[in-house]
Amino acid sequence: MRLVDVHVHALPSAYVTGLLELGLNTEATDGFPEPAWSEEDHLAFAHAAGDAYQILSISSPHPHAGDADQAARIASGINDELASLCRRYPKTFGFAAVLPLPSVPQTLEELNRAYDELGALGVKVPSNALGTYLGDPEFDSVLEALERRRAVVTIHPCAPQAVPEGCFTAGPKPLFEFLTDTTRLVLNLVMHAVPSRYPHVSWVVPHAGSFVPEVVHRLEGITQILAPQGKIPRVNVFDEVGRLYFDLAGDVQPVMLEALLKIARPDHLLYGSDYPYTPAPIALRKRDALFSDPLLAGHVEDVAWRNATRLYL
Repeated sequence: MRLVDVHVHALPSAYVTGLLELGLNTEATDGFPEPAWSEEDHLAFAHAAGDAYQILSISSPHPHAGDADQAARIASGINDELASLCRRYPKTFGFAAVLPLPSVPQTLEELNRAYDELGALGVKVPSNALGTYLGDPEFDSVLEALERRRAVVTIHPCAPQAVPEGCFTAGPKPLFEFLTDTTRLVLNLVMHAVPSRYPHVSWVVPHAGSFVPEVVHRLEGITQILAPQGKIPRVNVFDEVGRLYFDLAGDVQPVMLEALLKIARPDHLLYGSDYPYTPAPIALRKRDALFSDPLLAGHVEDVAWRNATRLYL
């Protein structure tokens, strides 16, 4: 079976050293250790996964600590390395370029460079950029540029700006805070009608939609109550959500996949391994379990590669 992996990470040296320069320690920031990564190990994983085509991006933390020029320089270095890797192995790797959000001028410059010079297949954005979420009017010019590019935008979670001290979820943030922050971003996009206002941008929501499937109907119900009172915008919640794509990285069985299929069509589902943050043996076991799930009967090839091919390639 062919396979296109849309949620898979590289840790190029520019990213690792950039985080050190920024004072961002992955374990301290996210409560999750930075995995070992090498080009050779990644190629071996791609081969073990059936010679999968992999669309590389960076994970969390997002490489920005407040200095716009510093963040732009680090992002450029990361994208240069990812592009170089893809040029060496064009049958195995493509990449989604990191953008130095929330710095708008630098983001627009790097967006153009990534597409025009580096051959990016899409872009990666954090769930929040130093506490600001896409959908905020501050980022309208970025959304307009993404629309002109017909960009595929990969969302990746990162830690919210504030978490409760002493609470377990404040430690291993991928457990809960990542899912919550992804959901917060998606709800912000929906209530600003971003998917319909920018119809040529394709949004890829990670981890089976995070908590989006659990709150969409609640959001629709609250909208019916509050929108007529003028307290929130009038938005077609299900139309906005229906425009989104969702990757299936993480622990999507036995609950999350079933919930996701209540709000998303099978032609909007994409495979993701989350390697190397999910070690190769575990990622391969999850792949096999996913494509054996009766819920995907009749749609395995679509989820495995056809949907992603239409979207990216």
